[in-house]
Amino acid sequence: MLRSTLTLRNYNAQVGESLVNVRTMNKVIRLGIPVCQQIN
Repeated sequence: MLRSTLTLRNYNAQVGESLVNVRTMNKVIRLGIPVCQQIN
């Protein structure tokens, strides 16, 4: 589950948590955008 706030206290853990959130959002965006191909 993605949250707008970081839940971990350690800085390195917060960086990891942020990276996981970014990767998850990228995956969700990639799944939702159709691939357009030009047809001649």
